[in-house]
Amino acid sequence: MTTYADAPVANRNATRRAKNRWFAQVGWRHLVGVLAVVFSLFPIVFVCSAALNPLGTLSSTELVPSGGMSLGNFSELFQRTAFARWFLNSLLVAGVASFASVFLSALAAYAFSRMRFRGRRVGLLSLLLIQMFPQFLAIVAIFLIFTTVTDLWPALGFDTPWGLFLLYLGGALGVNTWLMKGFFDTLPRELDESATMDGATHAQVFFRIMLPLVAPILAVTALLSFIGTINEFLIANVFLRDANSKTLAVGMYGLLQGNERNTNFGIFAAATLLTAIPTVLVFQLLQRYIVSGLTAGAVKG
Repeated sequence: MTTYADAPVANRNATRRAKNRWFAQVGWRHLVGVLAVVFSLFPIVFVCSAALNPLGTLSSTELVPSGGMSLGNFSELFQRTAFARWFLNSLLVAGVASFASVFLSALAAYAFSRMRFRGRRVGLLSLLLIQMFPQFLAIVAIFLIFTTVTDLWPALGFDTPWGLFLLYLGGALGVNTWLMKGFFDTLPRELDESATMDGATHAQVFFRIMLPLVAPILAVTALLSFIGTINEFLIANVFLRDANSKTLAVGMYGLLQGNERNTNFGIFAAATLLTAIPTVLVFQLLQRYIVSGLTAGAVKG
């Protein structure tokens, strides 16, 4: 028989069992989430601290700068390097390459999705197969081709953003085409037929009806192309040798070469923060399209 003296003990045991049950079912997920957030934020906090550290060296970098904070690394970045030029080159190449690759991929995806022609299946499988091999494997052949192109048309050769733009344009077509084709397949064909019955041409159907409906996947492919292009280093490092033609990845890599790695770390951290601004802005502008664009074309029907 339970007495009044045993009631508080029973209540504490019930409360303890309820807390254990909550932790076993839900609480551990919160703990994992907090650990993941801390793990993700640590590099960002470290880079921000290094960029604001007035000492500006790798050996003196601390999570919380003991000597105070200043914007000296940012001003020194623009005074000692051609960062503004690198920034403009990266925005130019990434922006133009992203727009052109998305437009061409949309044209190809519309043709593969809505039209039936000889070689359609072979073309789709070829695009998929080519994407299994990284573009850098062909760097020797591309280098030899651009050696001749530089002699004939210097404006499209080495040390020019337009030559690099042509390289990036070909490398992004395969993945973007497959993503967009899956999205086009989810659109009912009755839309095309109705527009055709009203006298619309294929171009009018594509630009006036299809493109507005596939805006989510256009935003997603544009974002992926922009991030991949602005962060690309290997090919850009081979083709861009002049200081004024470098992109952000190539120029910032030069800050950490040789014995300058320690002394230029603060400047490098400041450049890293400025480099992240375009990507964050593009992501925020296209954020509402991302989830629907990535999932809508995953299942046909």
